[in-house]
Amino acid sequence: MQKAKVRKVSTDTLTSNLPEERREQLCASLGNVELTLLYKASVHGYNASAFHQRCDRQGPTLLVAYNRSGYIFGGYTSVDYTQSGWEIKDEEAFLFSFQGGTCGYIKVNSGYNARYDDAQGPNFGQQLYFCYNNQPVVYYQGGSAFNINTSSMYGKDTQLSECEVYKVEQEPQASIEEKPWRNVLWTAERRDELMKMIRNHKPLITSVSRVRILMIGPVGAGKSSFFNSINSIFMGRITSKAMSGSAGTSLTTQFRTYPVKDGREGKPLPFVLCDTMGLEEQSGAGLDIEDINSILRGHVPDRYKFNPTSSFQPDEQKASKPASLQEKIHCVVYVIDATKISLMSDKLEEKLAAIRRKVNSLGIAQIVLMTKVDEACSLVEEDLQSLYVSSYIKTKVQEVSSRLGVPVSCVLPVKNYSQELELELNCDVLLLTALQQMLNFADDYLDDVDPV
Repeated sequence: MQKAKVRKVSTDTLTSNLPEERREQLCASLGNVELTLLYKASVHGYNASAFHQRCDRQGPTLLVAYNRSGYIFGGYTSVDYTQSGWEIKDEEAFLFSFQGGTCGYIKVNSGYNARYDDAQGPNFGQQLYFCYNNQPVVYYQGGSAFNINTSSMYGKDTQLSECEVYKVEQEPQASIEEKPWRNVLWTAERRDELMKMIRNHKPLITSVSRVRILMIGPVGAGKSSFFNSINSIFMGRITSKAMSGSAGTSLTTQFRTYPVKDGREGKPLPFVLCDTMGLEEQSGAGLDIEDINSILRGHVPDRYKFNPTSSFQPDEQKASKPASLQEKIHCVVYVIDATKISLMSDKLEEKLAAIRRKVNSLGIAQIVLMTKVDEACSLVEEDLQSLYVSSYIKTKVQEVSSRLGVPVSCVLPVKNYSQELELELNCDVLLLTALQQMLNFADDYLDDVDPV
């Protein structure tokens, strides 16, 4: 896999303790950034006044702490330190820990404050305090803002051998590939052609009238938004039929099957988008893998309400006979937020790998939809047509491919409709191209299960 483009740390004569490999991982999680070392406790002192003198009003910062047990850990905040005395909300804040070959990221929990901005040393969630009481120690007080396991974060060693704070700056200019790494026709003619192909699509097997596409992904990745976006294109206006948003827990609590009509009075199109609860890291929360198995096999009815503590049990009569091919899932789409790929925890990656194994065992076609590409890259935010000349988006596609174990050709970057009030040609082309590929992959599956 090609490495993400990582900027060197500017230190102004200070020597950074951060190993190159760890620097690359942190930079990948933050985007195309430049790090400048502002504060080094062994040089400037472990006291709060030295920290604030060098780190206040510097914008987003990354704190990196070290102990003699080999742990490298700390946190990121996108909000300035100002000694305001206020509790700070910061949805972008996260904690991290590296030890040996393992790494872990912990995002701030929705609805909680990321830190308290006072004159003391840096803290996260008023739970984890660095340089506590002007000493080279880390102190854990407990709380709910971050789901912290201190033994996995820094072992049992609370003594700090070093503490560094870096200023985090986005690179002003995202780099551009010499030629597009995928070819797309950004024209109204291409959009119309894609819409016509989708309208006229006929599944390979006559007993299947509509292709069933299952959307799976973490909370807030954009599963429901993808359905709303596709529905908007064919309705000719922005719609919001499926609940979508960025809550900390899944807004989708039922299994929903969403047919799409060709216009308000039009006939149903030849596909159904199936929406599920969002995946969550901890067990007993979010979508259960056994529920996914039941959905794939066609046993779960529309509007079935998920129970995270108990998996779906089909009634005896239904369980004794297999569902028809029409009721089964023909294509699985993993929906991944481009801005959070590098923050994906080991637990979530393990869940996705377990789902992939189950889907593979059933021979079902799989695609990855990489959403929020405009939020991930400033170049793409300015002009969506820059998507396939952005080297940063290319590295994100390669990272998704590597982490989920799917070919690069199966990773499709898109931008869902979220804040727009009007349809936009470039958005439509990307979304329709992705949908057409899903229909093609479903055909491959149907051809495989019934080659005659």
